Amino acid sequence: MTVQKVAVIGSGLMGRGIAHVAALGGFQTTMVDVSENILQVALGNIRSEMEKGVSLGKLAAEAKDQALARLVVETDLERAARDTDLVIEAIPEDMKLKTDTFTRLDRAAPGGAILASNTSSLSITEMAAVTHRPRQFLGMHFFNPVHKMKLLEIVVGLETAPETVQVAEEVGRRMGKETIVIKESPGFITSRINAIIGNEAFHMLQEGVASAKDIDKAVKLGLNHPMGPFEMVDLVGLDTRLHVLEYLHKTLGDKYRPAPLMVQYVRAGRLGRKVGRGVHDYPPLEKKP
Repeated sequence: MTVQKVAVIGSGLMGRGIAHVAALGGFQTTMVDVSENILQVALGNIRSEMEKGVSLGKLAAEAKDQALARLVVETDLERAARDTDLVIEAIPEDMKLKTDTFTRLDRAAPGGAILASNTSSLSITEMAAVTHRPRQFLGMHFFNPVHKMKLLEIVVGLETAPETVQVAEEVGRRMGKETIVIKESPGFITSRINAIIGNEAFHMLQEGVASAKDIDKAVKLGLNHPMGPFEMVDLVGLDTRLHVLEYLHKTLGDKYRPAPLMVQYVRAGRLGRKVGRGVHDYPPLEKKP
């Protein structure tokens, strides 16, 4: 199977990033969300990021124009799914929300289409079970920011067919990604390790071991990580990280129990960059038309 058309469900941080690399990869790309206003903001963000790439000499102006011409937006999920080869879901980390969405997608998408989830931790097999195509279902876990991060985790569920994995690997290569293939496991590889690091950082902050700024600095300069654990969680979203930890705690045991301070931050609405305040404070986000 050759993928020519990709539908991305969700236009948030991850969804718009996936749509960005799909369009640059040569795919006819449809980005789906619940309102035209939300989609136009996401489209403006993609255009801005591509223009930045041109100004930095990392992207040819012609390639930008061609990619934007391949990218359309849609508010009708079923209509978008009816004309696609691959659907990549990038909605919040809530299993019921995802399974409800995949039930609708399974009914609408062509019989040969592949369904994929960008989940960072949830069960691919459980999502595939609500469809009639578990052999054509897998995880495609991208990383933020999608247009800069090279890795794509391809997650194999219980019934995922080898040919489905091969298609996903080729799609990833066309999007400019290095791919790894892993068997389904709670948190996969990166989310599991990141969750432990970030949770331990919150425990240290709670205990007064050091300031958030100095913990970030220690991890960056001492361990050569590009971002500190608090910078990372602010970028990902504290609510998203908490959902992941709660799932890992439930499935893998007590070492993943969320730090009480993280729970407090989420309850206080300190969710990270997307709201201007997480562990650190951020200037207001500019909304682009």
